[in-house]
Amino acid sequence: MPLHPQAQAFLEVAEAANALMPPLEERDAAEWRAQGQELAERASHLPFSPPVHSETDRTIPGPAGEIPVRVLTPGPGGDYPVLVWFHGGGWVLGGLDGGIHALRLLANVANCVIVSVDYRLAPEHRFPAAVDDCLAATRWVAEHAAEVGADPSRIAVGGDSAGGNLAAVVAQLARDGGPDLAFQLLVCPVTDSDFSRKSYISNNEGYLLSTEMMEWFWAQYMGPDGDRTDPRVAPLRAADLGGLPTAHVIAAEYDPLADEAVAYAEALEAAGVDVTMVMAEGHIHDYVMNLGIIDDAEPAIADVARNMTRAFQLAGSEA
Repeated sequence: MPLHPQAQAFLEVAEAANALMPPLEERDAAEWRAQGQELAERASHLPFSPPVHSETDRTIPGPAGEIPVRVLTPGPGGDYPVLVWFHGGGWVLGGLDGGIHALRLLANVANCVIVSVDYRLAPEHRFPAAVDDCLAATRWVAEHAAEVGADPSRIAVGGDSAGGNLAAVVAQLARDGGPDLAFQLLVCPVTDSDFSRKSYISNNEGYLLSTEMMEWFWAQYMGPDGDRTDPRVAPLRAADLGGLPTAHVIAAEYDPLADEAVAYAEALEAAGVDVTMVMAEGHIHDYVMNLGIIDDAEPAIADVARNMTRAFQLAGSEA
């Protein structure tokens, strides 16, 4: 399918902004991150989504100090199902404001609490710091669900891009060491370290996320000697995918990560996991998170809400 006109318009703006930045090999990660977070904070105030009942920033204990989180609550009272969310950004960029409109809409439509986690970022904090923070945050939510108005028997994890990678990894680690999870939401996830897949070649450049950029992100996260086959960074390489929670996996046609997202969904299904796989034709990486810019983001979020609600209902009936 041809590139969606709204995706094309978004790419033109993104490419113009990228042209003003230094070459990738000369970029300072902290400076790039700060610029992105400033833009995301400004965008968070745009009227792209209905407000949630409450939106509260706080910290929770982590393995190396306090972890900032943002708690989105859809209504008064408590005992809501809860999604623990990990933002994207190649393990290097991003923060609590990124994709906030999509999260607000999802909290309202799915009627669930969302706890968004501001995990430690590379290269200042390389692998496995992000994994450790995300797992710790998920376990904290399970143990302190009442503090965020949530039901500990109905917990999901989710994320986009590198956050989808972290969600997949946390789901595997939680299967083996708790807590019990009802659902995993993987939006355009990183699941492997193999740059030879067809989607990496056909979508190499010109579609927001490039092969060169992914190679840079991997280098920042893993360092020169990191094992890129470790299942805690390449969840597709895990020896056993059985017993994992129901999964909703979203891929985009014009995304270098498309093939590894599909491969992970297929591997989960082969292992007996209940999987819904969506391939968004005509769209680019992370389109779902661009609510207010890409019209197809809203029905995609509604689809996520339906599948997540179904998984929460099943978990609640078994509790």
